[in-house]
Amino acid sequence: MKTKIYLNNEKFIAGITLKDQKELEQHNMALHVCENEEDIIQNRKSLAALIDCDLSQFVCANQTHSANVYKVTSKDQGRGAFSSETAIPNTDALYTTEPNLVLCTFTADCVPVIFYNEKSGIAGVIHSGWQGTVKEITRNVFEHIQKEEQCDLSDFHVHLGTAISQEKFEVDEDVYAKYKNLGYADEFIYFNNETRKYHIDNQKTVQKQCELSGILSEHITIDTTCTFKSPQGFSYREDKKCGRHLSFIMMKA
Repeated sequence: MKTKIYLNNEKFIAGITLKDQKELEQHNMALHVCENEEDIIQNRKSLAALIDCDLSQFVCANQTHSANVYKVTSKDQGRGAFSSETAIPNTDALYTTEPNLVLCTFTADCVPVIFYNEKSGIAGVIHSGWQGTVKEITRNVFEHIQKEEQCDLSDFHVHLGTAISQEKFEVDEDVYAKYKNLGYADEFIYFNNETRKYHIDNQKTVQKQCELSGILSEHITIDTTCTFKSPQGFSYREDKKCGRHLSFIMMKA
């Protein structure tokens, strides 16, 4: 399996691509870390075919570990799909109220957040690495959407995709302090006396941020597959030159 479909109903399709040794560049989906851009385009075209659309419907951002969110409209169709030059700049969260746009986020250990609201007709993705998490990007996104779209956050469903596990995400005091300062992440941190490192569950921290925003706990699902330990995972911690997963959601017409 080179793509895991998390959701496929009448209104939405969402999922994540996986590392696959048999595919071009191990099924890497990111143009900013690749050996041959044409291989990446081919991988993306295969995904487009799988979800029954065209690559020109994809929308990608140049992610910078920011807390910035961008509302995608039909005029953005194809941005970043064939070239990183055309991607939406300095943005780590995308959402839309329009159908037939494939919103994309790229990760290799970071938490991909996929969200949708059937009642309001809203779909989106968030890239939340540790830097995005301590900047509370997920809370920023939902606060922004609630204000701009006047929707009920309890109607949202959220899926947290495959990311690095707490066991493999070890950090020093400086990063620990940033999580500690959030005021609600203590239960997702433990200290290893032997290595003198802190271990943080970034997925659980992001889940907590969703709940604090007003997302119902029963509306949040988590893919606990560890990107570091799984042979189908791209892990930046394991290999700085690794490819990227692409998490996506499309609202159907």
